[in-house]
Amino acid sequence: MTAWLPGWVPNWLPTVALLVASNSFMTFAWYYHVKQKTWPLVTAILVSWLIALPEYVLAVPANRFGHESRGGPFSLSQLKVVQEAVTLIVFAAFAILIAKEKPRWNEYVAFLLIFAAVAVAMMGRKN
Repeated sequence: MTAWLPGWVPNWLPTVALLVASNSFMTFAWYYHVKQKTWPLVTAILVSWLIALPEYVLAVPANRFGHESRGGPFSLSQLKVVQEAVTLIVFAAFAILIAKEKPRWNEYVAFLLIFAAVAVAMMGRKN
């Protein structure tokens, strides 16, 4: 996967960038409708499904390119942990900027603990 990358680009960057993009779509699909009080449930489901479709178009290559069996730097477990960390970053930005809901202090602590889990999962990583 990384053979086409310029030498200055870290081999994990394309995977993380695709995960950020896919999570942006998925976060909107999961949570945007909550603030749309006039939407009937069927409308919320259909709009969410249409928003979620590009998420799959981005998430599948992110995981394929990122996995070590395809030349990527991550094991499956590492991909999952990175995915969760990316999800939290995207969600926090969405909650603050779009939903106008600031996380509480204990939620920030929970986020930090998950980022600590990412650090632990990456220990001993080959690439």
